[in-house]
Amino acid sequence: MNADAPSIHKLRIGFFGIGLKTYWAQYAGLKDRLLGYARQITERLRRPGIDVVDLGLIDTPEGAITAGHEFRKADVDLLFLFASTYALSSTVLPVARRANVPIIILNIAPAPAIDYDSFNRLPTRTQMTGEWLAWCGACPTPEIANAFKRCGITFFQVNGFLQADSTAWAEIDDWVEAARVVHTMEHNRLGAMGNYYGGMLDVYSDFTQQCAYFGGHIEILEVDELAALRRDVGEEEAQERVAHIRSTMDVQVEPESDELLGAARTSVALDRLVERHHLGSLVYYHKGSGVPENEEVIRSLILGTSLLTARGIPVAGEYEIKNAQAMKILDTLGAGGAFTEYYAVDYVEDVILMGHDGPGHIAIAEGKVKVRPLDEFHGKVAHGLSVEMSVKCGPVTLLAVVQTREGELVLLTAEGESVAGPILQIGNTNSRYKFPLSAGDFMNQWNAHGPAHHWALGVGHVTGKLQKVAGLLGMKWIRVC
Repeated sequence: MNADAPSIHKLRIGFFGIGLKTYWAQYAGLKDRLLGYARQITERLRRPGIDVVDLGLIDTPEGAITAGHEFRKADVDLLFLFASTYALSSTVLPVARRANVPIIILNIAPAPAIDYDSFNRLPTRTQMTGEWLAWCGACPTPEIANAFKRCGITFFQVNGFLQADSTAWAEIDDWVEAARVVHTMEHNRLGAMGNYYGGMLDVYSDFTQQCAYFGGHIEILEVDELAALRRDVGEEEAQERVAHIRSTMDVQVEPESDELLGAARTSVALDRLVERHHLGSLVYYHKGSGVPENEEVIRSLILGTSLLTARGIPVAGEYEIKNAQAMKILDTLGAGGAFTEYYAVDYVEDVILMGHDGPGHIAIAEGKVKVRPLDEFHGKVAHGLSVEMSVKCGPVTLLAVVQTREGELVLLTAEGESVAGPILQIGNTNSRYKFPLSAGDFMNQWNAHGPAHHWALGVGHVTGKLQKVAGLLGMKWIRVC
């Protein structure tokens, strides 16, 4: 679904703790204490837009079977397993098999360390054992991992302690965000309008393969439909969109420009196309030659597609479906996702100039986006208005969806920095990027993995989250730097 139409399918996270029923009668207060720790974790898992399905402590194989059915009925997307104390692997496996979703094992201790002096002053060995068992969450984790590995169950682990462990909780938060991405992609509707740019062999994608890895749906669209929608846009609506464009961008065209009014009309029509097909992302390319109305639509798309991209409906030109998927992933993480390729290399400053024509991600721009008229769209038919911008200075992450010779899809990532300096003022998105490697070494290593010549670029360093996204999707993940 698009950003303006919330999905009826909410992300649901399952949570359960584990224990051994035999302990409860032996050690007074132990079960209540462990339940208290579990409640602290579930409270921190709750956040807007996410349902947490909490089944408390599972302490018998019979209870595990029931819990597995409950999680399946609840349609959970991810399970968090809190190893609160020792528990039998037979108490866990039925849950995992029935729920059939990835599991994050939480080995979360009550505190950074046991107070050994207080522990050893306890009056009886029974009390000591009860206290020890409250700290014994690490004990069953190898047993559980062994069972999961032998049964082919996907699992991941977080180790840490309950309070003030920023590292463990940041990792848990990353898993939640990764699950949000996977859930979004599973329900995303990607529109594919027009046709491929002829000869770009790296761009061509297998639609079924995309759905196999990411889920979602690809809706094939005709340029003629957008042209028909544009025909029905009223003068008042178009003028309102002109006013919006002028208020949000530095528009460097005449006040009464027909080009600007035409681009505004196309923008309104694009919104209607997105709403009609419930699109969450879009790719397009079409020469439009020989059909004047279609050509007019295609040459006036850039402002409208930039506005869509800024509000969470990323648009990639040149029919680059792999790149639209990467843009959607980064956007779901709150990083944006600009359509990007190499422009040139500045070997004096050791930076790579990158950008792209067409839609710009104006929500991650440095300063106000410029709207400039171009006499020619290079390599494409016609002329029109384009956006010129640079990505915000600061940390950035690159993400490419790579198709390998073996027929796999792989997530390729890198981290760098958008830096200030002169850019090419050619009416396109372009910025200067510096990496931990030299510019030449970066290009060698990035290119060696065989990406297409397009990728998505977002603000912030989010490779840790992307690694977790790949894990939940069962995809390979490669980090260049």
